[in-house]
Amino acid sequence: MKKLNVEEAMKIFYQKCEERGLKITPQRVFIYQELLQATDHPSIDEIYQRVKDSLPNISFDTVYRTAFSLTEMKLVDIVEGHSGSRRFDANTGPHHHFRCLKCHKIIDFDSDYYDKVIIPEELQRKFNIVAKKIMLEGFCEECSQIE
Repeated sequence: MKKLNVEEAMKIFYQKCEERGLKITPQRVFIYQELLQATDHPSIDEIYQRVKDSLPNISFDTVYRTAFSLTEMKLVDIVEGHSGSRRFDANTGPHHHFRCLKCHKIIDFDSDYYDKVIIPEELQRKFNIVAKKIMLEGFCEECSQIE
């Protein structure tokens, strides 16, 4: 899996904020940097818990609005978690996900096979498809050993 280049990602972040007329606040920078470091696809609540340690005055609403503005800028993707909870992924490059049905972890993986899956013509005519990501579900290694 291609490793995220944090320095390059931050340059793009500053550029997109400027293009949209968004202030580059310490909160916005910190939240994005937290997402760049995260490999566990955190929920809004998890992001909030992580950033409030360093920014104790930050509000849940600020984290919520910032995470969704990052998705609008295409800097972060939303991954549907357990029970439809939204989880966030700063790795916007091509990759797929495995979701554990027991512990609810979401794990990134690459697959040339899934990258080459052909979208049926009927769907291509019916919808304007802009991305293709496969979500597999099952039990991760740790949870499979517990069963």
